Amino acid sequence: MKKLLIATTNPGKLEEIRRFLADMPLELVSLRDVGITAPVEETGATFEENAVLKAKTYAEASGFITLADDGGFEIDALGGEPGVKSHRWVHSDRDSTDEELIAYTFTRMKDVPEKKRGARLVLVLALVQPGNPVVTTVKESIRGIVPLEPSKVRHEGFPYRSILYLPELGKFYDHVSFTPEETERYNHRKKALEKLKPILATLC
Repeated sequence: MKKLLIATTNPGKLEEIRRFLADMPLELVSLRDVGITAPVEETGATFEENAVLKAKTYAEASGFITLADDGGFEIDALGGEPGVKSHRWVHSDRDSTDEELIAYTFTRMKDVPEKKRGARLVLVLALVQPGNPVVTTVKESIRGIVPLEPSKVRHEGFPYRSILYLPELGKFYDHVSFTPEETERYNHRKKALEKLKPILATLC
């Protein structure tokens, strides 16, 4: 069985990807599993550039087919901020904590009227085979609004899921509270991975 390296240090992301790819005949391994600890500096100007950079770097370091991602939160009223700076929005020199990001979002949004609080979570996945110049990327997003207060529920590593509210569902974008049907329809990571499965199937 071929190995697929899931190039993320976020335990929550790793768990989700493992769950959504459980039906693929691939051995999913983590960076820790293959002994890679060095982070990749995300110097890209877009989510796609960063996802491709990570996928290429880790594929070369490991010798395995590699799946990497990049994504973040884009708020309409703030001109798309924080965008690619989603994890370093509060501090330019280090990642911000989940609570710092949640608090800062509502500080920046305090004077924005309810009708102008649209936002979306964006995700880009990049798939790379060692020695192959072809890079496959897919993009998905989920739109909602930034409500007047965050959810009281927290999921470590997913701060913006406590901020993005889906009015049509009457729920925050909280993967734990979703029904299986809601996960199928709304989870943007699952939808992105479904787009990649035909490619992954050719590698098995």
